[in-house]
Amino acid sequence: MKVSLLARYLIAYAILAVLSMLVVTTLGKQLILNELTLYKANELYSEATNIAENQGRRYFQSEAVLNELYNTLTLVAYANGASIRLIDTDGTELINTETPLSLENPHVIENFDYLRFGPKFYEVSTFYNQYDQEMLSVICPMTRAVKIRGYISVSIPMESLNRLTAILVHRVEIVCFVNFLLSLILLAAFWYYIYRPLIKINYGAGEFARGNLNHKIDVTSHDEMGYLSDTLNLMAGELKKNNDYQKNFISNVSHDFRSPLTSIKGFTEAMTDGTIPPELHGKYLNIIAQETDRLDKLTKSILELNTLSAGKVSLNYSVFDINEMLKTTVSVFEGSCRKKKITINLVLTGTSLKVNADKEKIEQVIYNLLDNAIKFSDRNSQIKLETTIRHNKCYVSVKDEGCGIPQDSLPKIWDRFYKTDTSRGRDRKGTGLGLSIVKDIITAHEQTISVVSTENVGTEFVFTLDLA
Repeated sequence: MKVSLLARYLIAYAILAVLSMLVVTTLGKQLILNELTLYKANELYSEATNIAENQGRRYFQSEAVLNELYNTLTLVAYANGASIRLIDTDGTELINTETPLSLENPHVIENFDYLRFGPKFYEVSTFYNQYDQEMLSVICPMTRAVKIRGYISVSIPMESLNRLTAILVHRVEIVCFVNFLLSLILLAAFWYYIYRPLIKINYGAGEFARGNLNHKIDVTSHDEMGYLSDTLNLMAGELKKNNDYQKNFISNVSHDFRSPLTSIKGFTEAMTDGTIPPELHGKYLNIIAQETDRLDKLTKSILELNTLSAGKVSLNYSVFDINEMLKTTVSVFEGSCRKKKITINLVLTGTSLKVNADKEKIEQVIYNLLDNAIKFSDRNSQIKLETTIRHNKCYVSVKDEGCGIPQDSLPKIWDRFYKTDTSRGRDRKGTGLGLSIVKDIITAHEQTISVVSTENVGTEFVFTLDLA
């Protein structure tokens, strides 16, 4: 059976409260009694010392003086609620404030031994069986000429100290109980600031686990609970984005694979069943070859993008001439440019411009950007490729005079499979992966790439490279 955190806290709280009361009523009571006993013993010993020094030395002089001393000690004993005895060295009681003075037949304490007290000056006992209850007794020697002549003992009932201890313990118990009630405020604070948000976070985590990534954990406190809530909400948002991306990825891949596969299957079946006559087979075999190349290109792009996104790409840095690379890449597109009567202008800085980067990857970047520029350029238009040096960086620009990109689409052009409506209308053979690959390659080089575009005017892509 699961026990909630709050239940455990309450159980622990109750156990702690009970144990605290038990400690107060047992150990606390004993400690208080010990302290009271020591305090009272010091007080009685001070009184006994005062009697021994000022009154006791007169006990041996005469009966009249002894009578006077008896009266004095009786008053002192009454004032202190105590019993005072004047004891000779052999244990004979000369004065006992609890009994009348008797010099003719004095009481003798059996087995009286002052040394029994040891280093302590007090004890809790019946004082040599002289009392029928436990007493706190102190004993102080009376000396004359460096010789002990007798003893003064002062005793009070332990019952009075026990009553006082009980009163103090009861008051401590009341204080503890009040503290216990006040500490319930702490419990309420625990419930409100910790347990309640924790319940919401726990519920939210369960919703996320069940796939409900739209759920929001409503904890807005500026503490660890709030930070945890924000982190989980952010995690859920990222998971939702990844989930949506996976769905879109599968949908786009399926769409882009389905079109060429449908064409290949259709033309193959048509040639097999004779719908397409043999004299046209060459034409449709060329179309099948083109669709196959398209599938191959799409597959390679997906694999390339997956490698870049996973951070598994290994860059092979080398020093090469970026101007020469631009010239070489332009020559690859001569046929495409001739068909659309597009002119490519090269505006290069110097005869040679050395950069330090992965040559193969940068060549792919230029190829993709130039391929896009040709795709979306109007007939009889121009494309400008330019290299410049600014702030110790090489800037490479690819600018066309094509249809441009809508402003609301600009932030999305780096997304995988993203195609603007214009793109889909004019070139359905695009994979929608080219710019994603470009972005990941430039990012892997720790460089920047930007785009400026105006509809029906053109688009310019600019990226940076480190100079060699």
